[in-house]
Amino acid sequence: MSQNVWMPPPQSVQGGGRGWLHVLWIGIVLFIATAIVMSMTGNANLYPTVILIGNFLVPVVFVAFLYDHQHLNTLSVETIGKSFGFGGILGVLGASVLESLLIHTSADGSLTLGSAFLVGLIEEGCKIAAVLFLARGTRHTNQMDGLLLGAAVGMGFAALESTGYAFTAFLSSNGHVSASIFSTVLRGLFAPFGHGVWTGILGAILFRESRPGRFRFNIPVIFTYLFVSLLHGLWDGLPLVVSLAIVVPPGFPISVVTIILSIIGIIVLSTIYRNARQERMYQAPIRI
Repeated sequence: MSQNVWMPPPQSVQGGGRGWLHVLWIGIVLFIATAIVMSMTGNANLYPTVILIGNFLVPVVFVAFLYDHQHLNTLSVETIGKSFGFGGILGVLGASVLESLLIHTSADGSLTLGSAFLVGLIEEGCKIAAVLFLARGTRHTNQMDGLLLGAAVGMGFAALESTGYAFTAFLSSNGHVSASIFSTVLRGLFAPFGHGVWTGILGAILFRESRPGRFRFNIPVIFTYLFVSLLHGLWDGLPLVVSLAIVVPPGFPISVVTIILSIIGIIVLSTIYRNARQERMYQAPIRI
């Protein structure tokens, strides 16, 4: 017969790591200090440093937080870092090509609601394609691995995309650095609720449904892809239709739709995260 042997979580899992918190505080201090020095000295050479720190800080901290709070995955720090950088670049390149061919913006350059849904399908497809590429040749059956790999790729994508938006804000404002910094701070506040969450959810379900050495694109995987694409499309397009917003200090307008979608995404990711941890606490059935 067979029985499942429960493995208690290691002490490090119960306590949770704090490396992410150190990265967060150090990054905030460096961002503020660099912005102040740039403002005081008028040194334009510091502009890329400010923008890069600001746009990469929260995505890096998000991935570090997930990695620090569990040790039930089989991924190395090197693999996570490669997924963040290489996977993010692949996702951005793929999405840029497809969106230039398939997306048509309105006269003022903004997205329509229909175009926003198409953006969601394209970008979530490109990000999970990057996950597939990075996970080729592995067993890819650990749900926690899929969640971490997806979150790393999604956050790499988010960091690069936010950097692009900051630069676009700089150009459209005729060179006002404050416009870039505002864009950086605002997108940084919402970075933990977007790309990393969506691709983390899809990556976890993809790995859960797959078999060693073979990915399976069955109904749960397809449904999850459509679900996260829907969240993405609503995130991009619905605030254009529903203008209800609240203003938080120091004066940031935040769409109520964005808040609701953020809560939904975090709840779903947290549920999958808990299930993945529980799954890894049990060894494979042992024949006796």
